Amino acid sequence: MTRRTILVLGAAALVLSACSTPKDGTPTPSGGGSSTAPSSSAGQAPRPDVPKVAEPIDLARFRAAPCDALTSTQAQDLIGPKVEASPRNESAGPACAWVTPGTARPMINVIFGNAPNGGTAAVYAAKGKAYKLVEPLEPIEGYPVTAYGVLDRRAEGGCNVALGTSDTETVGVAAEQSERNIGTKDPCDAARQAAISVLATLRTAK
Repeated sequence: MTRRTILVLGAAALVLSACSTPKDGTPTPSGGGSSTAPSSSAGQAPRPDVPKVAEPIDLARFRAAPCDALTSTQAQDLIGPKVEASPRNESAGPACAWVTPGTARPMINVIFGNAPNGGTAAVYAAKGKAYKLVEPLEPIEGYPVTAYGVLDRRAEGGCNVALGTSDTETVGVAAEQSERNIGTKDPCDAARQAAISVLATLRTAK
């Protein structure tokens, strides 16, 4: 699978979860997605299984500079000593990919949505609809983390996680394992580890 294909799959998954909530509470597509993950409709009580975010994080700074989501040291710890950050304008929003030059694996891609995307609730609601994979992972210091994907690519060494930064927003963190780790390590663990580093950076900038 080429680097471009990997990035497109990650962006497509985030686009499918993107939605905005008008005043009547009915979700509508945003970010150019052809379909959206449903969220709570008007007058419907929130799902009790959706974790809440007690301390929301403002993402404005990182939408303007997505490659600031990981420091050089964090990126090297995740990828290796020879890592390069490449800012990207995905349809879902500003993004940055970290990868060793000339390769497609291992790679970390972080996407900040253009607008509130319904948060973790929208990801949960899309299970069995827009997303084949929706699996809650262990939260990071109170911030929910959910493995998700249009396809379940874990056997191929790929995993996307949604890091809940507020009740209405998530940050997409995609991981592609090195060839030697495919089938031996869980790529969602790698994506969650990257989300730990991203969250540390986001909270430092609060």
